[in-house]
Amino acid sequence: MGEILCSDECEIVDIAKLQEVMDKFALATGVAAIVANPEGRAITRPSNFSTLCQAIRASEVGRARCEASDAKLGREALSGGQPAMHQCHFGLIDLAAPLVVGDIWWGSVLCGQFLLAPPSRNQLQRVANYARELGLDSQKAVEWFKQIQIVSEERIRASFDLLHIVSQLIVEMGLARLAQQRVIEEMAARAEIERNLRAAELKALQTQVNPHFLFNTLNAASRLAMMEGAPRTQELVFALASLLRYSLRKIDQLVPLSEEILHIRLYLFIHQIRYPDRIRVEIDVPQELMTVRVPLLTLQPLVENAIVHGLEPKIEGGTVRMSGRKCNGQALIVVEDTGVGMPPDRLAEVVSSRSGRGHTTGLGLNNVRSRLRHYFGPESDITVESRPGAGTRVTIRVPLDHRANRE
Repeated sequence: MGEILCSDECEIVDIAKLQEVMDKFALATGVAAIVANPEGRAITRPSNFSTLCQAIRASEVGRARCEASDAKLGREALSGGQPAMHQCHFGLIDLAAPLVVGDIWWGSVLCGQFLLAPPSRNQLQRVANYARELGLDSQKAVEWFKQIQIVSEERIRASFDLLHIVSQLIVEMGLARLAQQRVIEEMAARAEIERNLRAAELKALQTQVNPHFLFNTLNAASRLAMMEGAPRTQELVFALASLLRYSLRKIDQLVPLSEEILHIRLYLFIHQIRYPDRIRVEIDVPQELMTVRVPLLTLQPLVENAIVHGLEPKIEGGTVRMSGRKCNGQALIVVEDTGVGMPPDRLAEVVSSRSGRGHTTGLGLNNVRSRLRHYFGPESDITVESRPGAGTRVTIRVPLDHRANRE
């Protein structure tokens, strides 16, 4: 018997249910039946297969030829859009109907293993020769071939009709399962977005133990620095107070890109005070993009990653660049660094991780992506490119024709 293969496409249909359908179809009609993928490999176990066909498929060469024959018949059925019939490599009649689920050719349902007329002496001789070629007992193969049932044209037409009905049933099963999977995925995505928003809100609330006390203290420190003649210290305290006030705003709001960049400048100013000779900053965002609206705290986690993971581990430091441009109805905002970069396996881990968190805001890359898609749908996204020693580039895409940006 053929090996049962279950690729990702098999998940479109419940295989156990499919096996039950094929077994009952074979039992009701008395014909052999199987479901195969586009390459002819079995998805279900053979149902009601003849002794001859079981012996052929037990041979590695024979199974390969059966699969090639099934694949060819499946393509013929797909091309015609309805059940097709041909003579297999061993001389038996098979039927196939295509299974197309959601515009994808998923495979074929095949049945048959019968003859249209009693075998001739020459045909039996060919069977014996072919059996020896496959390493089978030629005498047994001839006897098994004689046991193959002979069917009339009327029964073939009935088999065609029934095969078409069964294939449509399988397609409908697949469509129903596909729709169910999509609903589950959409619900999971919405739940993930809501969890991220709640986590971000909780993080903000946790830092609001007493914001008035915190800001009053920072203001006092700023005035004290001014009175003591320490202007750089005053600037540093002012930048920190502004950043904290910005991060404590409600996370579920959109802000102009100009506000994000203003507070990115404050954030970078603080780091340049910490690392005066190691961190350089370049910001080149055209004025026409400054009114584009993005979720609050979209850029800071990206800039923070560039510094903490890209530049801080590098002894000589490097540059953080932020740029923007319009492309195909989207605003492209790029944050890149000349830091240490990442190997492919680490990059894949960062992109797929759901648990990443920022050092300052508590917001990670996945949180930023989730909030972008929450507001702008699948047209928005974040892509990350990186190579060891060559730095990292993060690109945000925001649709310009979205209602929030049209307004």
